[in-house]
Amino acid sequence: MDSSLTKIRHERSKKDFPGLKLDDDEYVEFAFRRARVCLKMIFGGIAISLIVILFMFLLVLLGQSMIDEMGKNFLFIILTALLVSAFIIGIVALRIYNGNKLFVTNKHVIQFLMNSLVSSSINIIDLASIEDASFRQDSFLQTIFHYGTFRLATVGDETTYTFKYSDVSTTELEGVTKLITDAKKFAKTKEK
Repeated sequence: MDSSLTKIRHERSKKDFPGLKLDDDEYVEFAFRRARVCLKMIFGGIAISLIVILFMFLLVLLGQSMIDEMGKNFLFIILTALLVSAFIIGIVALRIYNGNKLFVTNKHVIQFLMNSLVSSSINIIDLASIEDASFRQDSFLQTIFHYGTFRLATVGDETTYTFKYSDVSTTELEGVTKLITDAKKFAKTKEK
């Protein structure tokens, strides 16, 4: 590729993805996040929780003299705590959702994984060391909502890197496979 075009793509990638540490002639080809269905499930869970809690508030407010004033106050405290908990769980779930990313550059695969607020990892894999790239769907729901597991297997130590709940298209998978093939060809010519 032309060096001026490489420089333009590098600058654009630095601007679009400021958290990535890219080499001078490196740029992002593909950026993957978790599937949007995961985001919909988070918002759906929050919405259902809020509706149930607000319905319970309404029942306590409209409840006849079955509960005395002290009992109502106690229930309000519990329901308020549940309401705050639902918001906090929703914010944590969104943070974890946004913390999972996978970038494929012209040289590397950079994977950010976040399982909880305190458990995260970063994997940087050289494209030339990847043996196989695949996308797998294991259930009927994954097929309907088009999400699954994006898998990268490396040469040598046979480590497999997975990016679960992703929505990689066939075109993107073919593009990643082409980048891997090109990186291997370049590495072979460099050795000679």
